[in-house]
Amino acid sequence: MRRMASAAARGRGHEGTGAPVRVDRPAVLRHRAGVQQLDRAPGSVTDPTDAAVLDLGVQDTGPDGALWALALRGVAVRAADHPEALAYAWTLRGAPHAYRRGDLRAVERAVRPWSDGDAAKRIFDAARPLRAAGTPPTQAIAATARAMREVVVRPMVKGEVSTAMTAAMPDAYLRECRPCGAVHMYEQTFRLAALHAGLELEAGTSPPVLRRIARWPSSQVGRTEPPAAGEPLDVVRTALHLLGPTTPALVAGFLDAPAREVAARWPSDVVDVDVEGRTCQVLVEDLDALRAAARVDAPPCVRLLGPYDLFLQARDRDLLAPDPQVRASLWPVLGRPGAVVVDGEVVGTWRPRARGRVLHLDVTPSRPWTRAVRAGVDEQHGLLAAFRGVRTP
Repeated sequence: MRRMASAAARGRGHEGTGAPVRVDRPAVLRHRAGVQQLDRAPGSVTDPTDAAVLDLGVQDTGPDGALWALALRGVAVRAADHPEALAYAWTLRGAPHAYRRGDLRAVERAVRPWSDGDAAKRIFDAARPLRAAGTPPTQAIAATARAMREVVVRPMVKGEVSTAMTAAMPDAYLRECRPCGAVHMYEQTFRLAALHAGLELEAGTSPPVLRRIARWPSSQVGRTEPPAAGEPLDVVRTALHLLGPTTPALVAGFLDAPAREVAARWPSDVVDVDVEGRTCQVLVEDLDALRAAARVDAPPCVRLLGPYDLFLQARDRDLLAPDPQVRASLWPVLGRPGAVVVDGEVVGTWRPRARGRVLHLDVTPSRPWTRAVRAGVDEQHGLLAAFRGVRTP
């Protein structure tokens, strides 16, 4: 658990005057890159669990997924590696995330819904029929978890689990899926219940395979008690640390949670920050690092971020990419590219093009690149090829 600073520091401004600490946009981006450890040298970390982003989970979406995100943060892993010390589960926004295996019980507690309103927001359109049937959303997730635990007694492909769950659950849990031409469970209820059932996703499987987590306590299956604010791996506090300076509304958007509930769980040990006219907050313990990020005294740090890298998941997209055209290219409705980032600044997009055992890279600069940036992109291209076990042209 991260250290809790004094609650008396809440709202404290610059040098105790009450005025917000002023930082510019580049400093904020460099700070986020730093706390997310994007400045660590490639291959400098041998322990796959030694990455701060694992506190919040590393989204495992796309061809390179969570392992490339860890490699970008200095962890010596390759695409073919599946370290036993890492585990995968559907959690935030129903997306697959990588965690430290030893943290899974704490993760399960941390991602429990805080209330029926929070659970309803997380399961989207499934909430209405459940409530109409007299089933509160939190209880529905718990009931789904208990049933799923009974179904998955061996490793099972998602489709097989879904078929069994459709047969096991009442009608309020089911929907007619026109694309599939079948009736099955609402997707988010199904996904979000899995970890609460003590189930993980088998690494490297597509379609995903669910299996029981070894030595998962039966007493933790389908529990509904929400975690207290400040418990280990608290998702609000961790998001504030890794995506700060930020606001409760922005963290709520990231977590897909009601803003009022995020605000109620907001840490007290925070400092107001003025980011070019925006009022945000940062943890007291992160203030010195934020101030230090205003100083640029190192060569440019170039990274090829995957489309779902945590750095790009911050909901203040206009801060990440002020140019509307750049935002449109980074976050299209379908087929997101990766981002070329220099010291936290998005300077272009990239897409991999594999041809046999050769990895090509299509890059689109959003501004002129210096020779140093081009050299950095070439180096990252080589690292990505080595990560995949192929070569560059």
